Amino acid sequence: MIYYLKTKASSNPLRPRLKGNNKKRSDDMDKKIKGVIVSEYPFEDNSKIINIFTENGLLGVIAKGAKKVRSPFFSTTTKFNYGSFNINYKENGLSKLIDADTINSYNNIKKDVVKISYVTYITELVTKVYKHDGNKNIYKLYLDCLDKINDNYNPEAITIILRLKLLDYLGIMPIIDRCVVCGNTHDIVTMSSYLGGYVCKNCLRNEKVISTKSIKLIRMLYLVDISKLNKLDISKDVLKELEEFTEDYYDRYSGIYLKSKILLDTIK
Repeated sequence: MIYYLKTKASSNPLRPRLKGNNKKRSDDMDKKIKGVIVSEYPFEDNSKIINIFTENGLLGVIAKGAKKVRSPFFSTTTKFNYGSFNINYKENGLSKLIDADTINSYNNIKKDVVKISYVTYITELVTKVYKHDGNKNIYKLYLDCLDKINDNYNPEAITIILRLKLLDYLGIMPIIDRCVVCGNTHDIVTMSSYLGGYVCKNCLRNEKVISTKSIKLIRMLYLVDISKLNKLDISKDVLKELEEFTEDYYDRYSGIYLKSKILLDTIK
């Protein structure tokens, strides 16, 4: 605890007086950040609180007057805007927005209900995984996914790729380079979420056999650099098998519950 002692003002005319109102608090500073607005909430009559996902995690910021149509913040503080934000940063409490510039408004996402549903899901997934492992690469993966979905890549395929890559940060990556039971690298016939990866024909018991394409593709998708994707053409049958595996694997091992998945399931 800090105690303040009252003293008489100095009679020395050469000694400056400090005015408390002009002294900046030690936990306040002006700084510039980049990030994506992942949620927004009303605040007072014309303002709102925006949560910005950055490479350093989530940051809550008050945008004064942002709900006014003529406000410079009206268009720059909408959900899923990727921007550059000048803020008065507060370590303890909400920061205050000074000005903002849009880097990418992701308009193609915002006008498509299917894209919005997938982006809402991956946003909730990414922010939860970031809380588990605050690796800056998670933020980059998120931006790469938004870019590709906005460029009209299949959002379901992008979501599957992201799921696979995030398993590394959760520490529960399945075995997809050999049989999870015996270690055999040949004659792989299926993937089992229950066993935790590839299964060869010698170890196959009651597991459902999936297509060879799905077996090969899941490893390729895990290794691919999303930002360098030029084409992503996957059949519906393969997508369904990959979706079922990754979804069931998350349900079994991640411990992550996502409200946005309810909405996503209704549009599939």
